Amino acid sequence: MIGLDTNILVRYLAQDDTEIIESRITEENPGFISVVAMVETVWVLDRAYGLAVSEIVAALERILQADTLVVESEQEVFTATMVLKEGRGSFADALIGALGAKAGCARTLTFDKSAVRLPSFELA
Repeated sequence: MIGLDTNILVRYLAQDDTEIIESRITEENPGFISVVAMVETVWVLDRAYGLAVSEIVAALERILQADTLVVESEQEVFTATMVLKEGRGSFADALIGALGAKAGCARTLTFDKSAVRLPSFELA
């Protein structure tokens, strides 16, 4: 397995540089994407590339469906992707909540009033 940094993943998704993933990443030697890289990727696609939410969701779904990529905490990333897709909150907040729930947290305390719309959050 080979770890993939955010910049490799973003350039692949933007079709700026596909050679690294297409030539070095295989099912036998998959690329590993951490949850940190996933959050950074969403941020870059939104802020730097100005993609619409639907385009970001499509990119996340492509990553999750790729046989050559292993996504850390894949189920929680999927949950956060669905929250983003349905317009119920941000990807990062949803992922924080999903990872907390996976770890056994009854709730996640926050000062973020928009995160409180998600069921796992509570205002501090």
